[in-house]
Amino acid sequence: MTKAKTTIDQDLIRELAKLLEETGLSELEVEQEGTRIRVARGGRVVAAAAPAPVAHAPSAMPLGTPAAEAVKHPGAVTSPMVGTAYLSPSPGAKAFVEVGSRVKAGDTLLIIEAMKTMNQIPAPRSGTVTQILVEDGQPVEFGEAMMIVE
Repeated sequence: MTKAKTTIDQDLIRELAKLLEETGLSELEVEQEGTRIRVARGGRVVAAAAPAPVAHAPSAMPLGTPAAEAVKHPGAVTSPMVGTAYLSPSPGAKAFVEVGSRVKAGDTLLIIEAMKTMNQIPAPRSGTVTQILVEDGQPVEFGEAMMIVE
């Protein structure tokens, strides 16, 4: 790579990192002039030539539950969008639910902030919250399992 090309890539990486911060997204990937760049929260940056695959690290799940297993669980409540999950209506307030809470279909389980809008996530069914798979303020991806309601 030439020095000019390296500068352009570094500028692009800085812009993508700034965009992550501004939007609350946890990961971005772009391809430009045959180079693919993926920037993810936690300081991980991956750059590779277009034909080379870009490694995606699996997201860690509390309680040792593999992400694929949690999403497949019949009681999984998955994120309908990319954003930031909040377990309570405001900082310092009591959480909407805790492990062991009984919920009815439609009860608010948590809030996801996306594009500066607070979106209440309702319980899809009545039951008991058996697992909470996200932490307050944690970025979530579309389709990521956040809770288990059985």
